Amino acid sequence: MKVDLFDFELPNEHIALRPANPRDSAKMLVVTPQVMPKHHVVKELADFLTSKDILVFNNTRVIPGRLIGKRGEAKIELTLHKRESVDTWRAFAKPAKKCRLGDILDFDGLKAEVIKIGEAGERTVHFKLENEGMTTALEGHGVMPLPPYIAAQRPVDDADKQDYQTMYAKEDGAVAAPTAGLHFTDDMMTSLVSKAVDMVEVTLHVGAGTFLPVKVDETDNHKMHSEWGEVSPEVAAKLNRARARGGRIVAVGTTSLRLLESAATEGDEIMPFSGDTDIFITPGYRFKAVDILMTNFHLPKSTLFMLVSAFSGFEAMKTAYKTAIEQGYRFYSYGDSSLLFKADSEG
Repeated sequence: MKVDLFDFELPNEHIALRPANPRDSAKMLVVTPQVMPKHHVVKELADFLTSKDILVFNNTRVIPGRLIGKRGEAKIELTLHKRESVDTWRAFAKPAKKCRLGDILDFDGLKAEVIKIGEAGERTVHFKLENEGMTTALEGHGVMPLPPYIAAQRPVDDADKQDYQTMYAKEDGAVAAPTAGLHFTDDMMTSLVSKAVDMVEVTLHVGAGTFLPVKVDETDNHKMHSEWGEVSPEVAAKLNRARARGGRIVAVGTTSLRLLESAATEGDEIMPFSGDTDIFITPGYRFKAVDILMTNFHLPKSTLFMLVSAFSGFEAMKTAYKTAIEQGYRFYSYGDSSLLFKADSEG
């Protein structure tokens, strides 16, 4: 498909620079097949679920993966995007030409060597750790890697350390938040428990590649960056049992959805999964694992807008985004939410 089909105009004032307060007070646009989108708020999520349904959260934890330092006298900015080992990461460098093979980068005492240059220009760097672990080193030298559309408009501050982290984050490794989960609060969890909605956790370490623009004209020519994820045998079995009893699998965020679809067979069974996925979902894809998707509003011409267009239908999502803009919804990572039902579902 032509990438330009997924373009739309978004006024700059619709880009959220801070989350809603409280988090669950954000708007939630509900999109069901053949019905005009309906306006709700996130804290009403439980009203759309039953005791047969099961929510899937991505428990990845965002690390301070943006590093600013020097190579000699030249200023360098490094954004980590995929962990290769405990102390070795793939990263995007700016300016890339200043990060040559064998160069030593110094981030205020935390040093890293460029050990590989990828075909697309990404760098693989090996950190020289002394007596501290990687997480501790990043906490001391890095900053939260806010998306470029926020970072370009304001500096990262202490509030982002909590705001850009889900309440259930526990597995270190992401350099971008699974933003649908940013809306959840203790009160929301209580409302879901009181309705006996089941909940499970998976892990997908979201990479900075999620913000990269699609630079080709045709979707078939786009190559996704891979991300590491895991669905445990226990979670896979629980999800399959929920489906067998007539329940719906509800993915909290496109990251949860992409991982579950990577783990699903053509027979619609969810299998245990541990490894990399570079799944790229566009209209025409047959969803095998997920029935409902909770997600924020995405960038024009982005892979995630393509994904939601595949899930709820291209025309339905064009209408939904037009409605959201007209009604003043806030977009992107700190913005409002949507609850999407699959195009072939009954809602």
